[in-house]
Amino acid sequence: MARLLHRLGAFSARRRRLVLTGWLLGLIVLAGLALAFRGSFSDEFKVPGTESQAAVELIERAVPQARADGATGRVVFASDEALDREALGAAVQRLGGVPDIASATPPVVSQDGRVAYTDLQFAVPEMEVTAAQTDAIAQAAEDAAPQVEFGGAAAPAHSELPIGEAVGVLVAMLVLAVTFGSLLAAGLPLLTALIGVGFGMLGIQLASGLTDLTSTSITLAAMLGLAVGIDYALLILSRHRTQVRDGMGIPDSIALAVGTAGSAVVFAGATVMIALVALLMTGTPFLAQMGIAAAATIAIAVFASITLVPALLAFGGERLVRGKVFGGAKSDTHTLGARWVALVMRRPLIAAGAVIVALGALAIPALDVRLGLPNDGTSGPETTERQAYDLVAKGFGVGANGQLTIVARGGDPAATAKTLATLPDVAAVAPPQPVGELALISVTPASGPSSAATEALVERIRDTRFSAEVLVTGQTATNIDVSQKMSDSLIPYLAVVVGLAVILLMIAFRSILVPLTAIGGFLLTIAASFGAVVLVFQEGFGADLIGVTQTGPLISLLPILIIGVIFGLAMDYQVFLVSRMHEEYAHGSTAREAVADGFRHSARVVTAAALIMISVFAGFVIPDDPIIKSIGFAFAVGIAIDAFLIRMTLIPALMTLLGARAWWLPRPLQRVIPNLDIEGAALART
Repeated sequence: MARLLHRLGAFSARRRRLVLTGWLLGLIVLAGLALAFRGSFSDEFKVPGTESQAAVELIERAVPQARADGATGRVVFASDEALDREALGAAVQRLGGVPDIASATPPVVSQDGRVAYTDLQFAVPEMEVTAAQTDAIAQAAEDAAPQVEFGGAAAPAHSELPIGEAVGVLVAMLVLAVTFGSLLAAGLPLLTALIGVGFGMLGIQLASGLTDLTSTSITLAAMLGLAVGIDYALLILSRHRTQVRDGMGIPDSIALAVGTAGSAVVFAGATVMIALVALLMTGTPFLAQMGIAAAATIAIAVFASITLVPALLAFGGERLVRGKVFGGAKSDTHTLGARWVALVMRRPLIAAGAVIVALGALAIPALDVRLGLPNDGTSGPETTERQAYDLVAKGFGVGANGQLTIVARGGDPAATAKTLATLPDVAAVAPPQPVGELALISVTPASGPSSAATEALVERIRDTRFSAEVLVTGQTATNIDVSQKMSDSLIPYLAVVVGLAVILLMIAFRSILVPLTAIGGFLLTIAASFGAVVLVFQEGFGADLIGVTQTGPLISLLPILIIGVIFGLAMDYQVFLVSRMHEEYAHGSTAREAVADGFRHSARVVTAAALIMISVFAGFVIPDDPIIKSIGFAFAVGIAIDAFLIRMTLIPALMTLLGARAWWLPRPLQRVIPNLDIEGAALART
């Protein structure tokens, strides 16, 4: 592999104008195709195989004109005195006439007459609800009561300036500038990463015209494409600058950097893509789409790193090697990284033990994790969604915010409703409503939609024997089913990702123990990251420090996302560090010298890459949305733990303890596993 990438790097540098022109023309052509054939994204949320989805499909068959993906909303009216019922009726009539509103239910009024609400059924998906429609909804309802609040799709869209993202990119630029001491060198990783992400985003836009894609597909792809694009270009650039300052010519250095560091990039990218493509096994279409879209963007980032980066390095020439370098074998012996690895290697058992104990303690709260999906009750206290949620809870009980829809087929619907009313934690049961051959029964729990009691009620209904066939659906039941499906998928997903990564790392390093230490460290990172998120966002410890005003269950997608994203970046740092150690060992250093020299050569680039990713993801903690906060916090904490405690402390400690045994591979496997030479030992002999 090293020879192949060496030739590719030399070609890209030599024919730099052709390579750059090819990338730019490709970007222009893809942009034209995307504009001509792109489709629209959907927020339709289907999870095949769940009872709630089966119930929705029954309703669709009974009422063909019903749209399962139609948005829903709620308008809540409140007053310090009894509401004017005539005004409420007029408002509901006006709401029913708003474009794309399929129906508005008669107003439901609380016993004291001070709170009322109407539920809206849209004829379009939530993504197609426009600001003009929400403005029309607000205008239709505004005169009916002193206070009017809106929930679901009826609420106006929140438009926040992307301050967090902008701060993250600025910090990334600052870190790169400080790392290299050159604005030109700092700009190259950002430029190539943005070009790669541009290709990925345009490709996803084009794919949306060929197949149904959810709007979330583009989000994860952009986030990860930018992250790894910067990392990969940074690794190759730093290797090139060090080689040139050590006396190598620029063309030879570019080719060698792509042959060695580029090999690490290819394997790091492959591990990320494994984690993303493996999302297919969760059985949820929107997660599978996210994984495939992000994996394709990562592939583009890898290809940009081994073709576009060397072309731009050739264009930059001597200007790109000015400023700070990471040093050669002698010049970097007194850096912070060199002193740190010397300290770790002096007491490797203590260093490894301290990391394991500390992260094990941080992981303890993860044992009590509860998963769910966001609802209006998780919105900020000042939002209209949260105000609507609280008013309904005050007037009708918190369970009115999470009503269950019971789909009954056959039997006696009235008897079914009567049985439902006898179950614990049921606050109210509405009379059955015939829909074709079905009967729909609305059940109001006594507890909130995110509570453990409501989850227990759903299970109790499903376990109860009725005279009719009964299925439970509605937003609350769907959230419960999705959370359960995510929980059930977690261990198989983790097993597949870890198993394939062990095989790939075994091929890369021709070792058994190095992949096992890498995966062991990753599992420790995941456990500690889960624990930190649970501690802050579920238990509320230190929540005020980052502006978390509402604690509760974690979003059910978060564990899968943490595993996929953190795994990819963790393996990046593992490959960056250990491939250099392996290179030193393959070139004749002792096992101990290889750990020290490999770490000193790589520590600064891994530190810079980690700081960039931490700052980018920490920017997502700034917005008020608690879901975005939890994702940004989880990613930032996970990367900090993995980069500095696992890869830069635990791994060198374990490699020191293992010595030459770290590179042991049984003879039978030596004959079976191909020698891909990612450290470029063959290049050193030529």
